[in-house]
Amino acid sequence: MATQFSFDFTLDQLKEIVPRNQYIDDWYSALVAILPEYEIETPLRVAAFLAQCAHESGNFRFIKENLNYRWQSLRKVFPKYFPNDEIAQRYAAMPNRQEAIANRIYANRMGNGPEESGDGYRYCGRGLIQLTGKNNYTNYAMSLEIDVEEAVEHLKTFEGCVQSAAWFWDENKLNQFADKKDIITLSKRINGGTIGLEDRIKHYNHALHVLGIH
Repeated sequence: MATQFSFDFTLDQLKEIVPRNQYIDDWYSALVAILPEYEIETPLRVAAFLAQCAHESGNFRFIKENLNYRWQSLRKVFPKYFPNDEIAQRYAAMPNRQEAIANRIYANRMGNGPEESGDGYRYCGRGLIQLTGKNNYTNYAMSLEIDVEEAVEHLKTFEGCVQSAAWFWDENKLNQFADKKDIITLSKRINGGTIGLEDRIKHYNHALHVLGIH
């Protein structure tokens, strides 16, 4: 495993790749400490990783899944779980709306228990590449030799957000596609399709430029 970058990865470069982020120093410290552990240490790999994470997290600003939906959006986005207006309106009106919505849409899948267990919200999407579901949280926790509840807390930190994304990257063997500049396959492996591909490519080309890759 690599222990350091193969190039001079600087804070100023990160500031340019991920602009206007008030916590950029914290993100830089976490990236420098963690990425080489997962062999994300070359300019091509770092550019691809940062580009995908920037797209997924809105330039490292959104590190927890946003489920603050109005009832009309629940009907459109999650018709399977909100099959009529009455159910959608009831959940959208709840004071703990995001928690209730997560518990409903993620119940009884991805290792989660039923709606009343609270697993849906407990294991909702967190990190730069959002880790979702008890199974994924458990596998991630095992990789760090911690328990799953510790993983939940860890994913609320800068280090946890970076490490969970790097772990996902490593588990899915994404370095090989970064080496080939195969941004389309990378996007499919991360997103399951090509949603946001134009923005992902924009982030990627910008990162390549900043890191001096032509």
